[in-house]
Amino acid sequence: MVLSKRLLSVSSLVTEGSRLADIGTDHGYVPVFLVEEGRIPSAIAMDVNPGPLQRAREHIRKHALQDRIQARLSDGLEALGKDEADTILIAGMGGALCVRILAARPALHSEVKELVLQPQSEIFAVRRYLEGAGWQIAQEKMVLEDGKYYQMMRCIPGKMNLTDTEAKYGPCLMRDRPEEWTGYLRWRRQIQERTLAGLVHAQGERGERRRREALQEAKELDALLSRMGRTEE
Repeated sequence: MVLSKRLLSVSSLVTEGSRLADIGTDHGYVPVFLVEEGRIPSAIAMDVNPGPLQRAREHIRKHALQDRIQARLSDGLEALGKDEADTILIAGMGGALCVRILAARPALHSEVKELVLQPQSEIFAVRRYLEGAGWQIAQEKMVLEDGKYYQMMRCIPGKMNLTDTEAKYGPCLMRDRPEEWTGYLRWRRQIQERTLAGLVHAQGERGERRRREALQEAKELDALLSRMGRTEE
């Protein structure tokens, strides 16, 4: 079975041997892949919508994995029992929805061993939520697929104190500096450069606020890129 670059990278963050609960499973690609590869013993594929869940069931049946993977209708983690999973996977959702799902189960850090998250947006808010909810980011990855950058992380129970820069750009990504992350920083810098150029004649409080925000991010990005350049030398 072949996964997209994004889903393959997400799958690599799931600890081998863990029981997986895939929230918002859609077609059930990740659970099927991991079970078929022998990397996990079992999984629960969960989705709030009957249509995607039916597609997951068909996919599970096609690969003859009905005895290893359950398909379960659930709004977030609602239908997940306390001792049914070691790893919670939430991938391909907006950051606000990801936070809402996790916040509905505040004691989750005492129930499972890890979270694997790949929010599509508002990643700063996701990292800040994790910081306050008893989670520590242990590993991060970034991939570029079809012209879009995707950030993902593996989290374990624990404490962390993030700076604003770490919450925005990723503490592990800042430490490991993968090639894709460098490309992401340069891409973000180009966006801020275009934004600032478009705000040259902006007037009023709103225009001034946007200009300050863009200038602040541009300075942060310049500092990160400069630091990386010095390290490479």
